[in-house]
Amino acid sequence: QVQLVESGGGLVQAGGSLRLSCAASERTFSSYFMGWFRQALGKEREFVAAISASGSSTSYADSVKGRFTISRDNAKNTVYLQMNRLKPEDTAVYSCAATSRVRTIIRGPDAYAYWGQGTQVTVSS
Repeated sequence: QVQLVESGGGLVQAGGSLRLSCAASERTFSSYFMGWFRQALGKEREFVAAISASGSSTSYADSVKGRFTISRDNAKNTVYLQMNRLKPEDTAVYSCAATSRVRTIIRGPDAYAYWGQGTQVTVSS
């Protein structure tokens, strides 16, 4: 059982930055593909970004490409989401997710077996 704990959310003005962290309990963290998803109030969960187990491959939603960067530190069992030039429409609960069942980056949430509790990101205009 992999436990994931997100941190780093908060309130920020439009144009600002935040860095989210997701710490994993699993000592074989380096074998897991990791993803970030978000869910705004009244909307469905959507893919934000994902990274391969080694960190060599990444994928981003079009809405965040060029503004967000996903990275990981396997020595620290942590994945990060650096969010720059934030917009009010980025406001959502951000959750990290993990899967060891794939060999390529998958954007669909059903591929991910483990989820964190989420952290709120609010961007004011």
